[in-house]
Amino acid sequence: MITIDMDSREPMFSQLVAQIKKAILDKSIGPGDALPSIRQLANDLDINAKTVAKAYDLLERDNVIEKKGYRGTFVHPNAYSNSQFDLEVWLDEQLTSLLTTLKTSGATDSEIRIAFNKVMSQQIKGK
Repeated sequence: MITIDMDSREPMFSQLVAQIKKAILDKSIGPGDALPSIRQLANDLDINAKTVAKAYDLLERDNVIEKKGYRGTFVHPNAYSNSQFDLEVWLDEQLTSLLTTLKTSGATDSEIRIAFNKVMSQQIKGK
């Protein structure tokens, strides 16, 4: 039921995330349903297991799926409502709003980039 378009500009892991969320929203799969293992899905789709693992990690972060150790990976009880939230859209909205504020205040693109990179590098070091 999942297909990956190898010619798409969208990364394979993003396609996988989107299709699993769509299946949940379409109610093709529901809370408690088992998902294929990372290895099995990678073999079925003929893609790298790390790609599937990345998609599963993002879905788990967003409480769309839950990993239960050796028992497998399952659709999260709140997957339907959690699948409706799009982090990428939210991030775009937040950044657009912040950039508008910064530019209105007179900050240049270069100043904004320098400040962003500085803050990001501090965040990485602070982990």
